[in-house]
Amino acid sequence: MFRLLRAGLGRALLRAAGRRGPGCWAPLPSGPAGGRAPAGRLPPSRGAPRGGGPGLLPLLAALAWFSGPAAAEEPGAGGAASDAEQDEAEAEIIRLLKRAKLSIMKDEPEEAELILHEALRLAIQSDKKKAIIYTYDLAEKLFKATMGYLLGGGMQQEDNAIIEISLKLASIYAVQNRQEFALAGYEFCISTLEEKIEREKELAEDVLSAEDKANTSLLLGMCLDAYARYLLSSRQLSQAQRMYEKALHISEEILGERHPQTIVLMSDLATTLDAQGHFDEACAYVQRACDLAKQVGHPELHVVLSNLAAVLMHRERYAQAKEIYQEALKQAELKRDEVSIQHIKKELAELSRKSRSSP
Repeated sequence: MFRLLRAGLGRALLRAAGRRGPGCWAPLPSGPAGGRAPAGRLPPSRGAPRGGGPGLLPLLAALAWFSGPAAAEEPGAGGAASDAEQDEAEAEIIRLLKRAKLSIMKDEPEEAELILHEALRLAIQSDKKKAIIYTYDLAEKLFKATMGYLLGGGMQQEDNAIIEISLKLASIYAVQNRQEFALAGYEFCISTLEEKIEREKELAEDVLSAEDKANTSLLLGMCLDAYARYLLSSRQLSQAQRMYEKALHISEEILGERHPQTIVLMSDLATTLDAQGHFDEACAYVQRACDLAKQVGHPELHVVLSNLAAVLMHRERYAQAKEIYQEALKQAELKRDEVSIQHIKKELAELSRKSRSSP
């Protein structure tokens, strides 16, 4: 997804809410394809005003619910060593959540958001469902409180900082399966920005700089990208395709074809086309993304390679798909991306079954 707001509130939680899964973008960051590309030069956003009121304090008491003895879970196959690792992970999650609580009480929302992202990453990695639910809930309340401070201080609803927080909330609602709220949030962000861009496009440079105009367009790109992933996860494929096409156009126009974000969007558009059976178009986009990813040393090269292999497998080009999957696996191992490693191994097993059953 777009990485547009350098110090933006909710930056990391939105990143967490938008990780990609096999063949589509999943709302939770548990998908095997790993994270998104980092951005280049990004515009700053505004933080919350100082002096937050007591409205956040009641929700912080909920930490006691998670800090108590863990509920019994099914034993894993790893034995004592696995149990010890799980206990260590749970202790670290609790420590992070306490740090996040302290940051909120100290009125440091950006620090709290970053800590919540780390807690969420660890909770998902260790499959602590209570922690995942609690972390998203805490983040939702943090973002709502921040938005309240900003609007109470006179900031307009169309301000980019408000749009950014609205987008983070929409992504959290999507994770929580609160679809009506998610849909309303995504559509509010996109329609507000499109109207704002249209209204401001003729303003002179001394009134609104070209950089500010570009920043707003990039924020629209981020919203389109997030909405496309939401649509793709709910199998609204043709609509997702249109959103990805718009996002890709913005990224190419402002950031350039070789930018990491543009490459990711090419790959995501290919995934959407592939899901609709448009294999030739999908292959063209993901092959171009793969070529560019290799040229620029993209940090998510293994993800793009895996997507290319998936398209090739769907086109029944099994030998070539196997070769690409094996290359993706090597890259994922170099990155120590365990989620992607397991996904690619599963895909290789599926490829083996398909190739054996093909005439």
